[in-house]
Amino acid sequence: MQYELVIFDNDGVLVDSEPISNQILADYLTELGHPTTYDDSVRDFMGAAIHRIHDVVRERSGQSLPEGFNEAYHARVFAAFERELAAVDGVGVVLEKLAAAGVPYCLASSGTHERIRVALRTTGLAAYFPEERIFSAQDVGRGKPAPDLFLHAARTLGVAPQRCAVVEDSPLGVQAARAAGMDVFGYTAMTPAAKLLDATALFSTMRDLPGLLLHP
Repeated sequence: MQYELVIFDNDGVLVDSEPISNQILADYLTELGHPTTYDDSVRDFMGAAIHRIHDVVRERSGQSLPEGFNEAYHARVFAAFERELAAVDGVGVVLEKLAAAGVPYCLASSGTHERIRVALRTTGLAAYFPEERIFSAQDVGRGKPAPDLFLHAARTLGVAPQRCAVVEDSPLGVQAARAAGMDVFGYTAMTPAAKLLDATALFSTMRDLPGLLLHP
């Protein structure tokens, strides 16, 4: 089957942001009295919308994060992005091969629109993603693992879910894609393959992805 739309996650798939943002999140939660390691942050929050952080902290501690948490966290992340963020190695070649083959693609991220745009601009990937092909969990209210975001992207671009492929690197993202009725390709550069076994197929380097997407 030839896919009619490829939906890319952003953090960890297009931009190498997960190590940066998870360390900042772990440090900030620890400062606020909720001891969190880097590994804890990756396990609990990688691939999730920011409301999940509030939900998990409240569930575990009975306390709410302070007003202004989102803004302070994003300010720290964006400052680090400006200093350190890079595109995932080889992803530009993947996008160019899809375009050459006439396969449309878009971005669907649990991150906010502002976070997505800062990341794309900083890494030089903004030219690949016009506004109408950028989707955020902000657009639907419920982030991954709910399928809402992927279904919204497919519906907006007029493609049936079963004709879509999702590229993800988190268990929550794989779960969301499966719930949406889409094939999903799990990127194992950072996430152990054992945590992405529900994916249609796994790959560890971007040079292997075009073969999966263009010759399924």
